[in-house]
Formats: sequence, C-alpha cells, structure tokens
Amino acid sequence: MRPLAALRPLARTTTALAAVAALSTLAACGGTDGTGGAKGEGNGAAPTVTVRIPDPGNSGVLARGKQDGSLDKALAAVGAKVAWTGSAGPFAPAAQAMNADQLDIATGSITSGITSLAQSPGFAFFTATDPDPAGEGILVREGSDIDSVTDLVGRKVAVNKGGTGEYLLLKALAQAGVPTDRVERVYLRPDQTAAVFNAGQVDAWAVWSTYAVAEIGSGKARFLADGAAIGSDNYSLNAVRSGFAKDHPEIVKALYAYLHDNSAKERKDPAAYLNVFTDAGPTAVNGKAKEVQISFTAKGGTVDPIGPEDVERFRTVARFYADQKVTPAEVDIAAHLLDIEKLS
Repeated sequence: MRPLAALRPLARTTTALAAVAALSTLAACGGTDGTGGAKGEGNGAAPTVTVRIPDPGNSGVLARGKQDGSLDKALAAVGAKVAWTGSAGPFAPAAQAMNADQLDIATGSITSGITSLAQSPGFAFFTATDPDPAGEGILVREGSDIDSVTDLVGRKVAVNKGGTGEYLLLKALAQAGVPTDRVERVYLRPDQTAAVFNAGQVDAWAVWSTYAVAEIGSGKARFLADGAAIGSDNYSLNAVRSGFAKDHPEIVKALYAYLHDNSAKERKDPAAYLNVFTDAGPTAVNGKAKEVQISFTAKGGTVDPIGPEDVERFRTVARFYADQKVTPAEVDIAAHLLDIEKLS
C-alpha cells in the first residue's frame, strides 16, 4: 500500500467498480443543479448532493457498501447521497458520460484513461490501484500449442481497442521482441469476446480479471502470460467529473477514504465481497471461478492516493502508447491528476 506521504506531490478498487457491461442506459439524475447536487429538499435544510456512480453489480467494495448501507452512511456525513446510474463497464463510455454531465464517478485502467484523455476530457483521476499481477494477461485455450509470446506470430489475438487488452498484447510483444505487425489484433468488446474465443475464432485473448476469472475457472483456458510476467504498468484509477471535484471536494475526499479503507478489507477477506446480493445466476461467482477470483483479489492492490512514483509509470504508459501509434501523440497524463489531500 502506498504511504499517505505520497499524496503531497500530486493529485485501482481492485475491481470495486468492475467492468461488466457498457454504460448504455446513462441519464442525468432528475432534480439536480447541473453539478450533481440535488436541489433543496425542504425544511430549510442544506441541499443534499447526489453523486452519480455506475451500479456495481454483485461483487466488490461498492456492491458491499450498497448492500449494507455503509456507503450511504459515509456520504451522508458530508451531505451527499448516491444515485446508481447505468452499470459499471468499460471506461470509454463512462468518460463520455462524465463529459456530458451524466455521471460523476467512474473507474478504468490507465490505458483506457489515456485514450479517453486524448480526446476532450471533462474528468480527472484521484486514486490509483497498483497493476494487477495475477488477474490480467493473455489467455489461451487449454490444449493450445501456444506456449510462449513468440508463438503468437501469425495468430489472431482479441483485444479491446485502446484499452487494457491492446496494451497487454503490445507490451508482451515488445518485451519478447516480436514486431506488432506479425500478430493480428482483432478488436472486440470484452463482453462479446468469450464466445468468439471459445469457438476458436481467435487464438488468444488479452484481458483482465473481470472476464479472465470465468474462463480460467471453467478449466478451458490459462494465462500464457499474466500481468507480472508482462511487466504491466496498467494501474486501475478512479475518475471524477471535473466540475464535481471543483464544487464538492469534501465528497471526493470522503469517497476516497471509503474506497481506500474498504479495499484493504476486501484484500484481507475477498470472499466477503463476492456474491453480495445473490449467489445464483449470471452475476454470481461460484466453484472454481470463485477460488480464482479470491486468489486474484488477495494478490491485488488497494485504492491509494496518486504518488510521484505512480505518475512516472503513468507517463511510461503514455509514451508507450504514442510510440505504438495507439494515440497520435503522448498524452500529458499529469495534467489530469488530483492531489486528494489538497482538494479544497
């Protein structure tokens, strides 16, 4: 865990805001003042500020906080309440929603964050979770003759364009000295890739734990290389809409403290943060997949402030993306980071 002293120069929940589905149903909350703050609620009381956050689903810190009321309590202490808006998913649509004043908080990888920042950002990042050493990587099917990254030459690999998947593949190829044009990238949405991968229409899949757990848990896939082997700098970050951070810094601070404290609890007892609402159905994690998820979470990081050592690694990713022509130029990531301690 990063020491709090790392806050001073600037400014991942493991999967507290995990990706599951695109934010296709986002809509601005009714009765707000345009900055996420609800209008006065009568009796002369100060207005309660509404914080719009993607619904967390069935697992993770925010799901637990939604279920047991602890998040409501933490926000109420700073005059705020949560509105669950849409569902957690890839960062690109979440970034668009923040830009359109339809969302206040979202999570994503540094890689997807950089590609979103290369456009017209209306958000900044206020937390960092260290790269996942075990839960992200390049999947191949069990029984595949692909045993090393060099064996990917002439093969098809599914990736999400500009995000974690593309980064992991390009990073692995660079590390192995394999020219990128020797491997075919197949751009697919992560939530549409499992069927393609399992049907053998692609040879490998560069992906993170949200989708890797089910594949590995089924016994039908394995990591060719995980995040540690690849040397990934793919942090998970929490983002806040810029206007919201400016108007309500105390709420951003309270949300940070909640995520930090509870991500540490989740790492110590991962099972308590799984199947929060139901242990049956498509959102539940059971059997071998549950064991895999618990193992990944226990090895993961906690939600921490953004420190100077993080910023340098962010810049490394930004330079890499520019060198690989994923972005037209190097994105100035440092210009879009918040020092949580100095918010006021």
